[in-house]
Amino acid sequence: MTSAHQGLTGLLDTEAIRKDFPLLDRVVHDGKKIVYLDSAATSQKPRQVLDALNAYYERHNANVHRGVYTVAEEATALYEGARDKVAAFINAPSRDEVIFTKNASESLNLVANMLGWADEPYRVDHETEIAITEMEHHSNIVPWQLLAQRTGAKLKWFGLTDDGRLDLSNIEEVITEKTKIVSFTLVSNLLGTFNPVETIIRRAQEVGALVCIDASQAAPHMVVDVQALQADFVAFTGHKMCGPTGIGVLWGRQELLEDLPPFLGGGEMIETVSMHSSTYAPAPHKFEAGTPPIAQAVGLGAAVDYLSAIGMENIARHEHAITEYAVRRLQEVPDLRIIGPTTAEDRGAAISFTLGDIHPHDVGQVLDEQGIAVRVGHHCARPVCLRYGIPATTRASFYLYSTPAEVDALVEGLEHVRNFFG
Repeated sequence: MTSAHQGLTGLLDTEAIRKDFPLLDRVVHDGKKIVYLDSAATSQKPRQVLDALNAYYERHNANVHRGVYTVAEEATALYEGARDKVAAFINAPSRDEVIFTKNASESLNLVANMLGWADEPYRVDHETEIAITEMEHHSNIVPWQLLAQRTGAKLKWFGLTDDGRLDLSNIEEVITEKTKIVSFTLVSNLLGTFNPVETIIRRAQEVGALVCIDASQAAPHMVVDVQALQADFVAFTGHKMCGPTGIGVLWGRQELLEDLPPFLGGGEMIETVSMHSSTYAPAPHKFEAGTPPIAQAVGLGAAVDYLSAIGMENIARHEHAITEYAVRRLQEVPDLRIIGPTTAEDRGAAISFTLGDIHPHDVGQVLDEQGIAVRVGHHCARPVCLRYGIPATTRASFYLYSTPAEVDALVEGLEHVRNFFG
């Protein structure tokens, strides 16, 4: 660690951790070692996860639940073992509350469709309201728009303050006696904002509304305890937390999963089928139609093991230190404007910014020539860009393997961008 980094505390042993991630050794563009600052889009995968995937396909590949032969029983044990790991990771009261999906988007769509088809008291219809926020990822906007269009329900939302936080001044107008579901992100993928969960849930409970939390930017970075959150549903995805793509999670309270109808029909989710009608298996299988993402679940289980061994509290401390350092260094760059909270308190490790009148796509391309990988665009949160009057942002995001030296490289790269564009 250089003298410039001596004041940082709580950092992980990134030198050891980075050895687990093969891609971080890559060199790009004339031998430059990659500086990967796009973990909010997808994290890199440690060898432990890659090895688990390979071992599954090489030694245990079979369909789950139906086979009575050895390999099929091994596959079933690995798949259901991953469910046990995820349940423990989020402190779920029951493993049967953990539903595997293909990503968080599917998890959120699952909730929206269940409520659209449900009987009372859960049914969303033309006499009810849905509440979301202006800072949501499109995956937590579009499913609710579709549900509102299909049912006639009214969609309402919380706006944003100038400093990138939710404006809850009209909370009693947004969440009313007609509200059936409140769905919001725990941590914004563009702004990095930590949202006031307790305040929102308290109001939702006052009016009897269900609460769905998008934890896609939280589960990889901090302790997510579904019992402490007191939400009704929590969605997140595996590929942002060192797991493979193609695997997501929906946690739901067991009594709700028992009462709500399935989203998809097919094999695995049935109890009995006749030509006249069908009955459904208990949750979670009621919501997992067809061959599930078996290998991906095994990989997610390995990712949970990896993160748990390091400790989510330790990861959160590391990221806080990196984020605090990054916010300070970025504010030293002339003409740079952070979109969102400008302190490290109550924010996650994704920092979006603009750089004068240089288009973010140009910023990203010049940084890429220096081996620095950042995200550019509206990050599937276009309403946020509209709110702040910008076409897009550049986003740097950090994770357990990120280092202060990579922050320095970013700042130096941005100086090069400024010089390049005069």
